[in-house]
Amino acid sequence: MTTHTAPLTFAQAEKLRSILERDGYELMPKPYALFSARKGKLNVTVYEKGPKVLIQGKDTEDFIRFTLEPEITGEARLGYEEILDPDRFSPHFGIDESGKGDFFGPLVIAGAYTDATIARRLIEAGIMDSKRVTSPARIRKLAAIIRETPGCTTEVVSIGPERYNEMHASFGNLNRLLAWGHARVIEKLVASRPDCPRALSDQFARPEVLQRALREKGLTITLEQRTKGESDTAVAAASILARERFIDWIDKTSAAGGVKLPLGASDSVVQAAKEAVALHGKEALSKIAKLHFRTTSAVLSPNPSLSDDSEPDGTKIASG
Repeated sequence: MTTHTAPLTFAQAEKLRSILERDGYELMPKPYALFSARKGKLNVTVYEKGPKVLIQGKDTEDFIRFTLEPEITGEARLGYEEILDPDRFSPHFGIDESGKGDFFGPLVIAGAYTDATIARRLIEAGIMDSKRVTSPARIRKLAAIIRETPGCTTEVVSIGPERYNEMHASFGNLNRLLAWGHARVIEKLVASRPDCPRALSDQFARPEVLQRALREKGLTITLEQRTKGESDTAVAAASILARERFIDWIDKTSAAGGVKLPLGASDSVVQAAKEAVALHGKEALSKIAKLHFRTTSAVLSPNPSLSDDSEPDGTKIASG
């Protein structure tokens, strides 16, 4: 084991800081983290959100057994995962997406099948939610591991900006489009693994939207939706595969168009979009961007008013 994450209370985080100082770790600041520490080849970071601790390095397992569990959490969980979380190791599909909140690029939905053997292999390989992996090279390496894992059936559906804009106009909102994409991935996975009993995705704001999309395809598989679905190994694997396809598109299109396309929907995104329009004309925007974002107005209007990842009417994009 070379990577591990666990939730902490703020009191536990402070206790961990003291223990790391006691044991001679070098503490250092890190963005979005309460603190980060390093000793030899082991890195320990406690992130503000949660908070949660991320442990990385070849001594990860020893740190969990001899420091984290006995001195901080007071729980012996390592080695008991299949007893404590049996659903994580039972056969199922995990579904996740990438690009939903990005002005540039496609909407990518991916899925992965895992069972106990596959889940154990992916966990040992360090598969985790893609949002916790900041290096594109690492995303691509993990994606290759997932594809090479025996028995791990995968599917990826990528909806490029032009098609995305057509479908968004047809569906009328993003959540219905997302549900279609999730259902399409599940449909393709079921064709390959018809014996799989259930599928897991992040919680939709309106769960019935995805359930309806499955019914329309005649799929009767048991569907589970839950918040923080990416803590599941199959969903984490899907998130890695979706992110890989997304960043590959961004890199390829940036190089082809001569404009670096940033992620998100920030001021730098507006500037890049204006550069693309100046180089290739307004009609090029529909080929690289999601036009229903308010960012479009900021790019094309003489008096822009940039919002965030909201729908044109200001409705926030829902999870899922």
